Amino acid sequence: MASIEQVIQRETNPFDAETFWSGNFWQEKQNPTFTVESIHQEAVEEIDQLINLIAQDRRTRTILLEGETGSGKTYLLGRLKRFLNHKAFFVYVEPFTASEYIWRHILRYTVDSLLEVPEGEEDSQLLIWLKGLSHFEHRSILDLIRGDRQLFIRHLRDTYSTGIYNANEFFGVLYDLTNPKLSRLACEWLRGDDLDEESLKILRVQHSIDTEDAAQKIMANFGRISAETKPIVLCFDQLDNIARLNDGAIDLQSLFSVNSAIHNQKFKNFLVLISIITDTWRQNAFRIQATDRDRLDCEIQLKQINLYQAESLWASRLYSLHRKSATQPPTNLYPLDREILEEKFPGGKTRPRNVLILGRQLFQDRKLEFMRHDAAADGTAIASISALAPSTSEPDSDRDDSQVSSLPSIDAIATFKLVWLKKFKQTESRISRIRQFSSPELMAMLAETLDALDIAEVRPRLLDSRTYASYSLSYRDPRGDRRVGVVWSEDLNLTKFCNLMKLCQETIEQKHCDSLYLIRAEQIGNPNNMGYKIHAQIFADPAHRHLVPDLDSVHYLATYHGLVNDAYSGDLVVGDRTPNIDELKQLIQTSNLLVDCPLLDALGAVRRPLLTEKNKHEWQPIEDFLLNRAIDQQCMARQRLLQEALGQFSRIDEAQINQLIEQLCDRKNPIAILNPQAKLDDQLVYVIRD
Repeated sequence: MASIEQVIQRETNPFDAETFWSGNFWQEKQNPTFTVESIHQEAVEEIDQLINLIAQDRRTRTILLEGETGSGKTYLLGRLKRFLNHKAFFVYVEPFTASEYIWRHILRYTVDSLLEVPEGEEDSQLLIWLKGLSHFEHRSILDLIRGDRQLFIRHLRDTYSTGIYNANEFFGVLYDLTNPKLSRLACEWLRGDDLDEESLKILRVQHSIDTEDAAQKIMANFGRISAETKPIVLCFDQLDNIARLNDGAIDLQSLFSVNSAIHNQKFKNFLVLISIITDTWRQNAFRIQATDRDRLDCEIQLKQINLYQAESLWASRLYSLHRKSATQPPTNLYPLDREILEEKFPGGKTRPRNVLILGRQLFQDRKLEFMRHDAAADGTAIASISALAPSTSEPDSDRDDSQVSSLPSIDAIATFKLVWLKKFKQTESRISRIRQFSSPELMAMLAETLDALDIAEVRPRLLDSRTYASYSLSYRDPRGDRRVGVVWSEDLNLTKFCNLMKLCQETIEQKHCDSLYLIRAEQIGNPNNMGYKIHAQIFADPAHRHLVPDLDSVHYLATYHGLVNDAYSGDLVVGDRTPNIDELKQLIQTSNLLVDCPLLDALGAVRRPLLTEKNKHEWQPIEDFLLNRAIDQQCMARQRLLQEALGQFSRIDEAQINQLIEQLCDRKNPIAILNPQAKLDDQLVYVIRD
C-alpha cells in the first residue's frame, strides 16, 4: 500500500464541488458517510416530532425552514428524506415557473416523487401508499390486479364515502396503476398531463386534470386517503427562481396562498416544508398577506456550526483516503489541521459550505506540496514545477456567497465543464421523454437559456391568452432584424391544439412578430382536424417554421435550468467559488457548452460547428473530459483519470483512453505525465503552469 502522501497525490480532491449537495433529493443520492449527525440535529428532531404529531391527529402543519446560503438547507431536506422516509412520503417540488399553473405544478411533482422508490424498498412510494390502505393491507398486489375494477372502486367508495373529488374516476385510475399495461397512462393522468381522447377513453375518464381547481382537489384526495397510511411531506426549495411579479420580485404570495388553501380547506395529513434563504425571506416577507404568514406553524432557523462540527466535516471527507494508506495518518484531519479552522474562523462559528470550500483549497495546496517534495527527492525533472503555484484564495466567512471575482478563468471553465457534465448526465438519466415537463416549464427553460446567450429583447407571453400566454415568448433574431415569436406546446388534446393554432394565427395577423416558430414533437392530427388545417395555412409561409424538438435539446435546457436554480439559491459551487446568476451566464457563454444544442441552432441562438472530421467529433467529449479533469485536480494518478473516463463514457476501452491521454500530453496542452517511465499504476498527470 502507498503512503498517505502518495494517496493524496493520486486521488481526487474529496472536497470537490461534485460531492456537494444541491437540488431535488430524488435525483441526487447522499453519501451517508459525509453526514455529521450533530449538525442541525435540533431541526431534524423538531421536524421528526411534527411528522409524529401529524401521523397521530392527521392535521396538516407548515414549517418555514430558514438559513443563510451555504448553511445546508437543501442537504437537510435530503437527510430528512433519507432518515424519515419510513415514517412519511417525501415530495420535492421544483420551483414553479408560472403562478397561474401552481396547483398543477405541485400535483405534477407530487406524483413524480410518489413514483420514486425509497432506499431499501422494492416498491415506489405510490405503490406502498396503495398497499397501505386498510382494505388491502392483508392482500397482495396480485390480488388487486386479478380483482374486478368496479369492485375495487366500490370498496374505496365505501371506505371514503365523503370528501373525495371525482371519486369514480379517481379510484378507477388508482386501480389502473396496478395494471402494467395502463400504469404509465394512469400516472400521466394523475400528474395532470393533457391527454388525447383515445387515452381518456382507455382510462375511462371524461377529462384531463387541466384546471387549477381540479389539481387542487386531486391533491386533497391524496391527503384524504394517505391519512390511512403515512403523512406526505411537500418540500418547496430553491424559491429564488420561482415565477416573478411585474416588478421582478419572486411571487412568494402565490405559494403562501396555496399553503393557506391547504389549511382552510382542511387537507389532511400533509407537512408543508418551505425552505428559504434568510435574506430572501427578509426581503419578501412583507409582500405576503399577514393572514397567510399566520398559517406557519413554526419557523426553524439553521444555525452556524462550531469548529468541532467543522472538524467532523473534514474528517468525514478524508476518512476514505486514510483507509487507503499503508500507515495510520498522524490525525484524522491529515493533511489538514484544526489550527487553520481557528485562524480562519476566529469567532468559532461558520457555515458548512465555507468549511468544505476551505478544505478543498487546503487539500489542493498540500497535494502540490507533496508532489514537489517527491519530485525533488528522486530527481524527477518536470516541466515548470517551480511555477506550479498553490491556490491562495480562501472563502471569507463574512462575505456574501453570491459575490465572486475573477470568473471565468481557465481553471474555472475546466471545473465548470465537469459540473455541467455531472448535471447533464443526471438529466439524461431522469428525463426519458419531452412531456415529463409541462409546456410552461419547457418555455421557461428556453427563455432562461436564450437570456444566458444574450439574445436581445427576450419577452415572455407573446400570446394574448390567460391559458396559453406561458406557452410563448418572442425575441430579436440575432441573424437578422426580425421579431421571432416562439410557441411550445406538447399537449396531446387536439381541441386545445386547435385553440392554440387560432391564437397563433391571430398573433401573426396582428403583426406581433415577423416569424413564428412552433416547437412541438407531438402529433398535430390529420387533415380532417381544424387545428391541422390552420397549422397547414400558417406554415405554408416560409417565414414561419414548425420545429420538432429532440430529447437531447431538452436535456440541454433542463441541465442549464438546474444550474440556474442552484445559482439563484447560492447552491452552485464551481471549484472554490459560488457563482451568482450573472457569473453563471459568463461561464456558459465562455465554455460554449450550448453550441451543440440542435433546437438552439434552429432558433438562431447558436451556430453549431460544421463536422468535417466525424472521428474528431466522436472523441472530442472524451478528450475534453480528460483535459478538464486534469486541470481541475492539478495532480492525480493516471489510472484514476482513466477509470473516471471509463465511468463517464461506455463506448471506449482502456487502450483508447491511454492513447488519448498521451496525445493530450504531446500536444500544446497544459498537462504532462510526471513520471512517464514508471509503471502505469505509479504515473501521475499534472498541470503545467507558464
